[in-house]
Amino acid sequence: MDAVAAALAVLAALLFAMASVAQRGAAADVPDDAARGGSLVAWLVRSRRWWAGAVGDTAGYGVQAAALGLGSVLLVQPLLVTTLLFALPLEARRSRRRVPTPHRWWSGALVVALGLFVVVGQPSAGTDRAPASAWLPAGLVLVVVMVACVVGAGRRRGPRRAALLAAAAGLAYGAVGALTKSVVALLTTGLVPLLTGWETWALLVAVAVGTLLQQVAYGAGPLPASLPAVTVGEPVGASVLGVLVLGEHIRASGPALVLIGALALVMVVATVALARGAAATPTGAAPAPTSPPSGPTAPSSPRCRRRPG
Repeated sequence: MDAVAAALAVLAALLFAMASVAQRGAAADVPDDAARGGSLVAWLVRSRRWWAGAVGDTAGYGVQAAALGLGSVLLVQPLLVTTLLFALPLEARRSRRRVPTPHRWWSGALVVALGLFVVVGQPSAGTDRAPASAWLPAGLVLVVVMVACVVGAGRRRGPRRAALLAAAAGLAYGAVGALTKSVVALLTTGLVPLLTGWETWALLVAVAVGTLLQQVAYGAGPLPASLPAVTVGEPVGASVLGVLVLGEHIRASGPALVLIGALALVMVVATVALARGAAATPTGAAPAPTSPPSGPTAPSSPRCRRRPG
């Protein structure tokens, strides 16, 4: 099951990357005089390329949900950062540029670190659903940290403000990942339990909050300041909830646990470096105020928030 879940997670990452590149390409075709506000939205919704990206985002989220239905949050969510590995060369091909050598090195480091993390750590699944009483303590801490980030952002300007808001968005998206696993479990029990389960509505709230925070973050400062915070915050938040709420764990101890810590650090550093590279990639159009990491220059479906291009 873990092998299938891992394969589905990588497939979801590929779909997110393809959607990202398609939507960035659609945004690049927008004339300068239409690259803001309602004119931008009106232009994009007439673009077949943008709609292809929206379909890709939706499909990617569906595959991600399937992966979470089979594997642990600790396994699936970190693998989704491979979106960056697919997005960078796809974007380079679209824009007829070469992927810079440093990005290739960081890509290799991320692949090796992820591979060793899965092999050495052997992330173990816990429960698919946990009672609200188990979610409450971790959820309150998560909300407090997010509020602290938002309050701190209100006292700052520029890159620091954008990074704090994006960190809060990343944590919200981490909750989306963990809640998705529970909602998938509800889905297998029927439509009525799905609609009456509190996790379904909590998931919708988390998506709305994360999307709002990310859009504000993208408008508050340069994309290289916000995109890494979202990209790293999501798997970190999801993994913490997977451990504390769903009872997942890493099957490692002693020296192996130290190695896992080192690998996690490498994954964070490599992800930040690649996210900055993705954010710095020119698209040929002014950035739009609406779209998550899968398409920082174009609005799209809710799930497109997660994947940089």
